[in-house]
Amino acid sequence: AAAAAAVPLRVCHQEIVKFDLEIKAAVQDIRDCPGPLSVLTELNAAVKEKFRHLRGRIQDLEEMAKEQDKESEKQALLREVENHKKQMLSNQAAWRKANLACKIAIDNSEKDQLLQGRDILRQRKTTKESLAESASNITESLMSISRMMSQQVQQSEETVQTLANSSRTILEANEEFKSMSGTIQLGRKLITKYNRRELTDRLLIFLALALFLATVLYILKKRLFPFL
Repeated sequence: AAAAAAVPLRVCHQEIVKFDLEIKAAVQDIRDCPGPLSVLTELNAAVKEKFRHLRGRIQDLEEMAKEQDKESEKQALLREVENHKKQMLSNQAAWRKANLACKIAIDNSEKDQLLQGRDILRQRKTTKESLAESASNITESLMSISRMMSQQVQQSEETVQTLANSSRTILEANEEFKSMSGTIQLGRKLITKYNRRELTDRLLIFLALALFLATVLYILKKRLFPFL
């Protein structure tokens, strides 16, 4: 009977130790949990279940201690039960601290993500404003280039018109030069003809003068030297 009673007692001890170690590992997992809260909730649910099993095993051990015939064994088991209860309370305190630390870490992480999101939104806003400003500058540059091209086209049209007018003036001057050339040639012919006429007139005048002088000399000879 004593051997039969020792088996469940030993099993109870083993399960208490097992649940205690599992709770410690789960509390460490909670302390290291990066989030989100849904993962923390799942871990806490698992810890609660382990605490429930541990509490049941401790109660079983306490019942077994009370059923012991020997007072010394009974007291020894009850002291062990108290130690397990204290250890369980210590695990619960560690569990609460781990939850608090994890929630603080998750809150800080969410705040950082929120701030990063705001920074990203601010950067996107700044980028959009920069792009809008760049687009505006490009538009102004294109408009300025368009105005310059329009001015260049207008100047080119004015230059072409000026060249056309100059060509027309040159053609008119050329026609005038041709007309003046004809007039000059005609004047040259007239001058040449006048020069020839003048030479003929001089020759005739010279002959008339020579004839006149000869006549005068003849008359003087007849008057002054009749005997000649």
